[in-house]
Amino acid sequence: MFTVEPPFTAQNDRVYVPVGTKKRFIQPSRLLRTLSTFSKSFVVSVAVSKMGVTELMFVDPGVKVNGQYYRNVLLSQQMIPAIKQVAGDTCVFQQDSAPAHHARDTIQLLQRKTPDFIGPDLCRSTVQT
Repeated sequence: MFTVEPPFTAQNDRVYVPVGTKKRFIQPSRLLRTLSTFSKSFVVSVAVSKMGVTELMFVDPGVKVNGQYYRNVLLSQQMIPAIKQVAGDTCVFQQDSAPAHHARDTIQLLQRKTPDFIGPDLCRSTVQT
């Protein structure tokens, strides 16, 4: 996930003017520039290997990446076809320990669709040792 714009607190958004003055009557140069309350961010996936790099795959804004979305959209429609285009059947797919990677259906899909893969359990145990 990449943060594009950090959040801010509205407490810093102050303009000192006479009581009852409407904001539209204040010169723009006197107004403080503010950022949105919530971080603007996006999620992107990419496969990188010695054999090459896939195109960037962006997750649509507002989409919750759960196990079903990860399998049906990111893996099946985008990542696995892109990886096969770059590496053919000579790759080892590795994923980290994100919750969507732990789903039994996700692991079964990767066992069927990839030549070999390193599952999240192996990654987690490798990191802890």
